[in-house]
Amino acid sequence: MTGATSSSASPQHGLTDRLARWARGLSGKSEEDAEEEEVEQARPRAGAASNREIHRRRQLYEDIGDFLFAHDLDLTPLNFGVALDYLTGANIGVEKAIRAVLMERGKITNGWVEAVAAEQRADEVTPESLATMLDKVEENLSQFTGLMTESRNSAKDYGAALQEQAKDLVAGGDNETVLTRLVGLTRSMVEKTRQVEGQLRENQKQTQALRSSLETARRAAEHDHLTGLPNRRAFEAVLREELKLAQEEGEQLSVAFCDIDHFKIINDTHGHDTGDRVLKFVAGLLAKASNDRCHVARHGGEEFVMLFRGKTAAETCDAVDRVREDLATRSLVNRTNGERMERVSFSAGVANVLAYEDPRGALKAADRALYLAKEHGRNRVYLAAEAD
Repeated sequence: MTGATSSSASPQHGLTDRLARWARGLSGKSEEDAEEEEVEQARPRAGAASNREIHRRRQLYEDIGDFLFAHDLDLTPLNFGVALDYLTGANIGVEKAIRAVLMERGKITNGWVEAVAAEQRADEVTPESLATMLDKVEENLSQFTGLMTESRNSAKDYGAALQEQAKDLVAGGDNETVLTRLVGLTRSMVEKTRQVEGQLRENQKQTQALRSSLETARRAAEHDHLTGLPNRRAFEAVLREELKLAQEEGEQLSVAFCDIDHFKIINDTHGHDTGDRVLKFVAGLLAKASNDRCHVARHGGEEFVMLFRGKTAAETCDAVDRVREDLATRSLVNRTNGERMERVSFSAGVANVLAYEDPRGALKAADRALYLAKEHGRNRVYLAAEAD
């Protein structure tokens, strides 16, 4: 996207102003507060850095306004957020999805934005489902506590009653009557104990089932249901952990993006069921390389990501290229009709994670290398130039 024109020349300047005011509202600031803040920041003592920040924010508001205006998108929090993610690179998944649709259609729509947002949340466990499960856990714990309190109180009452009856027995009263009451007390206590034990067993079964449900929810939140690989969320957590380990141990850390070539044609020609089988097949080939120092995940769509600790970027290129060559030599068949498929291949981009200020920079560099590989013929692996 080219830079936005100045506010005085922009035909949608009114929209940009509205967007800027609306964005201030999201931050909880009144327009007067925002104006006072900008006046304060603009004072000479704030220095050139503050002025640059003011200019950057104003330019970002204009760029977001230009983006929404160019695609005739409604001024909604969802559209604003997607535009912000795309223009700032805050969400690489959104950035890649928009870039792909712009290359294919040249324009995005309100409906498409809603679909992308839904896809971004597809693998997430909803707060509502987790809240329901946690409520049940708390309810079970409360019941357990109540049962244990009831059991302790019953034992105390039983002990007190026994002591009282024992006094009558020692005093030489009607021993037969006392013994009858003692037997009755004991039977009552045994029955209560059985009831509590049964309730505790049932409570334990329910708690175990809830624990299993929570574990299933956790796995669902971190794994792709189609390929069985970890998903983007899980990969981001692994990336943070592996980066810390690499820095502590003084090891190399490299990342690779792998994207199946012409996947849309595979779906259009052979159907989505065959496309899904291709995804699972490629995922299996990539997963063969995984171990405690190599992690593979499905990043979204037909794209996979690999993280190698202990390998240089060049060594990672070689490792990924071996998988690429293996796939390119396979002769796949459409199970539905037995027809031989066109060659299935993938392109990849590799970057040295430690060559960038933060992992996001390395991911973007690998992504750019991937697109260069696509532009230069596909079915190849490109190494990203390291940051200065």
